Amino acid sequence: MPEPVTQTLDVPGATLTYDVRGDLTNRPVLLMIGSPMAASGFPTLASHFADRTVVTYDPRGVERSVRHGELSELSPEDHAADLAALIEHLDAGPVDIFASSGGAVNALALTARRPDLINTLVAHEPPLAAILPDSENALGAVADMYETYQRDGMGAGMAKFIALVGFDGEIPDDYTQQPAPDPAMFGLPTEDDGSRNDALLGQNLRGCTSYQPDFDALAKAKDRIIIGVGEESTNQLAGRGGHATAARLGLTPVTFPSGHGGFLGNEYGQPGKPAEFATTLRAALTH
Repeated sequence: MPEPVTQTLDVPGATLTYDVRGDLTNRPVLLMIGSPMAASGFPTLASHFADRTVVTYDPRGVERSVRHGELSELSPEDHAADLAALIEHLDAGPVDIFASSGGAVNALALTARRPDLINTLVAHEPPLAAILPDSENALGAVADMYETYQRDGMGAGMAKFIALVGFDGEIPDDYTQQPAPDPAMFGLPTEDDGSRNDALLGQNLRGCTSYQPDFDALAKAKDRIIIGVGEESTNQLAGRGGHATAARLGLTPVTFPSGHGGFLGNEYGQPGKPAEFATTLRAALTH
């Protein structure tokens, strides 16, 4: 696979950094996105698509994509506008998109507002807590996590995040009354360094999980949408968000190998099953 060529794009309130592997005339271009996962999460998966032109990017406020001005919370609509600007800047549409987690939420927002830019979207485990049967408890757990982060810092907030995303099944009524997880259990700092600019906990968490997709608009493009869930994470919050999204659209979700980060090849120290995952993704993109 060609080495990535890195460039930047100025958008309102941010400068986005993106990478292109291959020739943009090789259509359809394959865009791989997460949120707040950056391009650094996709080298292994991209390597399994050497025959495709692959574009990755850092969402605004993450790694190389710098925000300007006040660091207010972001919504999937904000990210959808960035994605539309990137695709149009590259003159690459309509594109294939593999979108993971918060990236899947953002890609659904993009598809609802700009279906003309989408060839096929594979949305893998969108953590849409607001559309779950237990949405009140799930969003209550998110609110508690955000408040913990604002009060006690990143370690305490991230420990609650890890516990929530790995929880199997519906969130019980007494979830937030249970003892808080120890950050040290996850190798997280136990001291508060005073910063409150974490891209996940401070900027994207609430907007992503509370998002209500425009299912009427998405229904008009459902022939271009595939919802993915992880074999090992199907009953966790993001996997359940995938099932709920598929049900609203009348789609059958595709089961992908491994869990929520099944495409990772040890990026961030999280080994998935990237070769098997890529095989399933390739089949989904040629549905």
